[in-house]
Amino acid sequence: MFGDNLKTIRKAKGYTQEELAIKLNVVRQTVSKWEKGLSVPDADTLCKIADALETSISELLGSEINTEINRNEVAEQLAKISEQLAIKNRRSKKIWKIIGIILLTIIIAIIIWIALTMIAFNSYKFSGNSTVIEENVEEILHEEN
Repeated sequence: MFGDNLKTIRKAKGYTQEELAIKLNVVRQTVSKWEKGLSVPDADTLCKIADALETSISELLGSEINTEINRNEVAEQLAKISEQLAIKNRRSKKIWKIIGIILLTIIIAIIIWIALTMIAFNSYKFSGNSTVIEENVEEILHEEN
């Protein structure tokens, strides 16, 4: 909502992220995070953005706000947006954590399987069967002489 509106209005005014960032005294990455929905500005910065883009806060937020800007209402809306972002980030982290655990489990299972296969192969290779064959070969060679 806010991020898309900010990007659309910024482009319509002909500003790059860098130019808007300079007007707001922030780094370009901050503007990028706002547009991607990774973070939201505080109420004061939101007012500065509206002034820099010559637009209203309600247009930036994409909802109706009284013509008299009530900073508490703006702060409440920003808090709601921030909470939604936090929930989204928690879900994303949880999904990546589950994927990581699954991959780690698979890797450990493969390592255990390889280790057990090598142990089984080595125990078969060096079992008593090879000694019996060697004794039979020695008996056959001894009988021939």
